[in-house]
Amino acid sequence: MLIAEIFDEVGVDARLHAVDLDTGREVGVGADEQVVIASVFKVLLVLEFARQVVAGQVDPAERVLVRAHDRLGGWGTAGCADDVELSLRDLAYFTMSVSDNTAADLLLRRVGPDVLPLLAAELGLSRTRVLGGPRQLLESMFDDVGARDAAEFARVFATLSEERVRSLRVFDPERTTSSTAREITRLLALIWRDEAGPPAACAMVRELMARQMSWTRLASGFPPGVRVAAKTGTLPGLHMEAGVAQYPDGGRYAIAVFARTQRLATRRIDVDLAMGEAALAAVEQLRAV
Repeated sequence: MLIAEIFDEVGVDARLHAVDLDTGREVGVGADEQVVIASVFKVLLVLEFARQVVAGQVDPAERVLVRAHDRLGGWGTAGCADDVELSLRDLAYFTMSVSDNTAADLLLRRVGPDVLPLLAAELGLSRTRVLGGPRQLLESMFDDVGARDAAEFARVFATLSEERVRSLRVFDPERTTSSTAREITRLLALIWRDEAGPPAACAMVRELMARQMSWTRLASGFPPGVRVAAKTGTLPGLHMEAGVAQYPDGGRYAIAVFARTQRLATRRIDVDLAMGEAALAAVEQLRAV
């Protein structure tokens, strides 16, 4: 089945790019269109952390206390009822494994929020815009609906029409953290080829991406024996994931998929599975050449 047909079957508008990391062969669907990347930006964040660790600028064992006012909601430390103390290295782990927004926010604070745009520019990601981290994203949503805190936002958000929700800045690639599918696979290619920083830093990012808990998107499409390391991103009506599939024969393929549903439901297993199916179809095209 063609990639476009896979997405048509579940009624989503999607952008995809896949590239063979060793030959440079590629497959794309709207690969150069600007898209919201949400938590996929955490790959860049953890890369910067890893680079600083290897450079001796940051001690990965440095302790961080996560307090109530730090919690942003969601998984990992964000959902803890009490204060939690852990290392910077474990903040990176939670950032990647369960997309912990609180962990990402604290890690970004430590490595420097102004550094990520500079890193993106250094890596040649000219279309990649990083406008803050999870806290800034949430604050922009609060501001856009006139809410003072998370509780008020939840009450207001439930009353909004889909048209009003989609008008929020977090859904507009021109007004929030965004990139293109092609640039995200470029980022992954640089990491997997040890060209995004010192080899030890790139290896750290690869290892953390391989520990992601989510499996229903890219990983769902590939047969046993194919190792998938990836990072998800999710907003109402937006399903995204970027990762690398490595085959037993050594073939390595970077894939980025960004899908937009017609409705705002965040739990669409059919969309997730279609993303995996499309990723496999793209890689099979590359392997068939």
